[in-house]
Amino acid sequence: GHSDGANQLTMRLPWKTLLFWVLLLIVHHRTAGSVLYRAQEEQPPNTLIGSLAADQGLPDSGHLYKLEVGSPYLRVDGKTGDIFTTEVPIDRENIKDCRNLYRGDPCFLEFEVSITDLNQNLSPRLIEGRIEVQDINDNTPQFPSPILTLSIPENTHQGALFPIPLANDRDSGRNGVVDYALTAGPDAAGLFSLQVAEDRGEKLPQLIVLGNLDREQRDSYDLSIKVVDGGNPPRYSSALLRIVVLDANDNAPRFEKPMYEAELYENSPVGHSVLQVKAVDSDIGLNGEIEYSLHQVTDPVQKLLRIDHSTGIIFVKGLVDREEIGALKFYVVARDKGSTPKSSKVYLTINVKDQNDNAPVVEIRGIGLVTHQDGIANISEDMPIGTAVALVQVSDQDEGENAVVTCVVAGDVPFQLRPASDSPTDNKRKYFLQTTTLLDYERVKDYQVEVVAVDSGNPALSSTNSLKVQVQDVNDNSPVFSPTLLEVDFWEENQLGDKVVDVVATDADSGTNSELTYSIITDSSTKGLFEINPNTGEVRARSQLDREHRDRYEFHVAASDKGIPSHRGTAVVVVRVLDRNDNDPKFMLNGYSFSVLENMPKLSPVGMVTVIDADKGQNAQVHLSVEPDNGKFVIQNGTGTILSSHSLDREKENSYTFRLKAVDGGDPPRSSYVGVTINVLDENDNAPYVTKPSNSSYKCLSSLTNPESRVVRVEAEDIDTGPNAELLFSISSGNPHNLFRISPTDGEITLAKELAPRHNGLHRLVVKVSDKGKPPRHTTALIHIYVNETFNNVTLLESLVGHSLNTPLDLDIAGDPEYNNSAHRSNIMYGSLAGVTAVLLVIVVVVVIRHQWQKEAKGGYQAGKKETKDLYTPKQGHKGSKAKKWKKGKAPKPTKPLEEDEEVEEANLQKSLNFNHDRLNDSPRIHLPLNYPPGSPDLGRHYRSNSPLPSIQLQPQSPSASSKHQVVQDLPVANSFVGAGDDNSTGSDQYSDYSYKANPAKYSLKQVGEVSLKYCMITHK
Repeated sequence: GHSDGANQLTMRLPWKTLLFWVLLLIVHHRTAGSVLYRAQEEQPPNTLIGSLAADQGLPDSGHLYKLEVGSPYLRVDGKTGDIFTTEVPIDRENIKDCRNLYRGDPCFLEFEVSITDLNQNLSPRLIEGRIEVQDINDNTPQFPSPILTLSIPENTHQGALFPIPLANDRDSGRNGVVDYALTAGPDAAGLFSLQVAEDRGEKLPQLIVLGNLDREQRDSYDLSIKVVDGGNPPRYSSALLRIVVLDANDNAPRFEKPMYEAELYENSPVGHSVLQVKAVDSDIGLNGEIEYSLHQVTDPVQKLLRIDHSTGIIFVKGLVDREEIGALKFYVVARDKGSTPKSSKVYLTINVKDQNDNAPVVEIRGIGLVTHQDGIANISEDMPIGTAVALVQVSDQDEGENAVVTCVVAGDVPFQLRPASDSPTDNKRKYFLQTTTLLDYERVKDYQVEVVAVDSGNPALSSTNSLKVQVQDVNDNSPVFSPTLLEVDFWEENQLGDKVVDVVATDADSGTNSELTYSIITDSSTKGLFEINPNTGEVRARSQLDREHRDRYEFHVAASDKGIPSHRGTAVVVVRVLDRNDNDPKFMLNGYSFSVLENMPKLSPVGMVTVIDADKGQNAQVHLSVEPDNGKFVIQNGTGTILSSHSLDREKENSYTFRLKAVDGGDPPRSSYVGVTINVLDENDNAPYVTKPSNSSYKCLSSLTNPESRVVRVEAEDIDTGPNAELLFSISSGNPHNLFRISPTDGEITLAKELAPRHNGLHRLVVKVSDKGKPPRHTTALIHIYVNETFNNVTLLESLVGHSLNTPLDLDIAGDPEYNNSAHRSNIMYGSLAGVTAVLLVIVVVVVIRHQWQKEAKGGYQAGKKETKDLYTPKQGHKGSKAKKWKKGKAPKPTKPLEEDEEVEEANLQKSLNFNHDRLNDSPRIHLPLNYPPGSPDLGRHYRSNSPLPSIQLQPQSPSASSKHQVVQDLPVANSFVGAGDDNSTGSDQYSDYSYKANPAKYSLKQVGEVSLKYCMITHK
């Protein structure tokens, strides 16, 4: 403590003597491994602070207590752990960590005590603690100067306050300044008084002006001010307070902020601006000019900062070190330049921010029974693992991340750091430096242990400290393998007895104790595979190894010395079996079969295969190829995906078979094959086509035919498969009387009703043949059925069929259109009956003669020969009345509405037929050519016909590379007829793969009529 004179010394001695005999109340507790005691400063020597054994429940016998940190203020009893004061008194005001504390902050003295168990060879235990040093009143408050001067303007109004410079007391709390007193003479007693305010726990003396001051009457007053602290007994001091009366200046400067706060990085250069304070004064002239100054600053502020008196900018004056002072708190006064200057002050707080300017500090000292001398520690080699050889303390005076320190042991030494405290602080950590393995004097006699500490700053700072550890020898060496892990590469398919590896062990002992015998520590996984020479350590293979079966073997080998007792060392041998190309590539399946839709675009995937090779590396890299390589398929290496080189057409080829070849990258390479079948699935890309009957053929049906009688069967085919080739038959038009019905499945047309005389004549049925594809495709056929009692007039039949082919499909041809006028013509029919009979006889004779000619001459028709147009008429009516009745008679019954595509089909069909309505109505006779020019549309050209008309022969052509699925006989998509040279034919986006040409006909058109008539007569019979 500090004394204030002889009179204060005489007061302290009895007081300290009393404290010597009275033990203060010790309040202590333990939290997270730390101990806290409280004691007043300036205690006499040998004053008991606390007992670790009693307070912490520690043993008081058989243990050694040693003070590691805390001298020279403390000492510890080695047996009981009692902590006492020493001859060096604990002066709170002189402890380094307590010098710059702010009012109310506690002061701590840290200590560490290690406890070593003398009965067991264990690592010591470290106890960390703190002593809160409580203040006593051993310092007298002092004013900054024995003479204090206050300048007060004259005419200051009553009640004005003027701050008086503060007194400073190094004590804290209640022992600090608690009050001020003012003593005035008779001439000043009525003019001045004292008011003590409080701000942030600090007493602020303020002078109160009670009366009017007149500088002309008196320009100064001398008062006495006294400061008293709160100690027991209290301490005090006095100073002369001189009041100087100034001329009037009625406006004081006013700061823009009530307080200022800023941050300042430590180590900022001198001249660095920290912040600027600014005040304004409503006066003008000199009374409004402001000067700034630091007010009642402490020594650190006075040394580190300065203020520009004109601008109020605060600059760095000296080296700022956060580790010395963390914050600067002071006032700045703004004073005008009036004859009686006014002033105001503002409180400033400048927090010093840390920079990583302190490297960590590494301290190494002894712990427990391990003593250090000149940086050397001695330890026996038989100490157990984890024995502490030193206590390492790492600290960093920085804060935050800059103080987070990572501490490691550098180098390959058998030591590591283990935290010694359960509650480390941010900037101080303690570690035990302990062994990680058993030490061996024969192998290493001493270690140079280097401890490296690196903080987390940017850039990081580091420091090192080292300790030499000397190992004291005992006889405990075992054989040692070097290295302890042996990894060797060994080719598979080896020969028995091939050398694998040599293992070598050494023993630091000598003589018999260093003679070694080698053996293999067998286990179930390596038993019988390897053997070792007991004298040389040579390991050989006892069987042939297969990498594909197992590519790695691991076993232990042992070396035993011949000492008594024998010591043994072990090592691990890892045998990596290297690959030879002894395995063929293997496909996952013995054969592959894939199904893929036709019409997929080029290079579409059609399948994927998987191939593996049990080998490794280059030997397992497999290349795939297609055999034979006909360009139809390719395969992607890497994915095994098979791609089609062209678009597949099931109708051309419904399956493909080839082989895949897999070749590995070995030397020499190995290969394997697998068969692949690609099945092409059908798409509905072909429309049906009618095979029979042809459009130009006709069927004769007697008017006496019974209902349900079979009339004719429509036969059609579809080169697709499955539902795409399943056909549905329907009559789309030409059946207004519903005389006929068709089986939807087999195309069988039967008579649905009994025939009536009005049904006599030619019936043209438009039959639609559709498949079941999605979407469906269809074609259209014309079925001609001639109903009559007799079938003698072939010319009539052919003219009617020819007329039908040129008649629009939306007009029904169903029987005699002039049946309503039949009564008018019946007389003519009866009159002509005899003539018809005669004609029939003539026709029979002609047929027989023509038939005989046909046998003699095999072909009555020559290609290119022009035939005459045989014009003939049907039944005769009254001259000039037939056309009229045709016009006036009932029109044919309109057909049922068709679907949109059927309407387009009929329209296109009608366009190709090039029917002329005017020509039909102009004459009672129908003049039709019996042979058509090559460009005329003919439905028969779009069907495979079984008709007796051999005028069309289909010749296949080679399809172009771009054509796809062009049907031979099917109608195009637009339901129009396609024929070469027909300018009236509707175009189509598909063209036939086949063309037609006219062969020399074997029959003339007249002969054809005779044959057809014969067919009708046979049917009638």
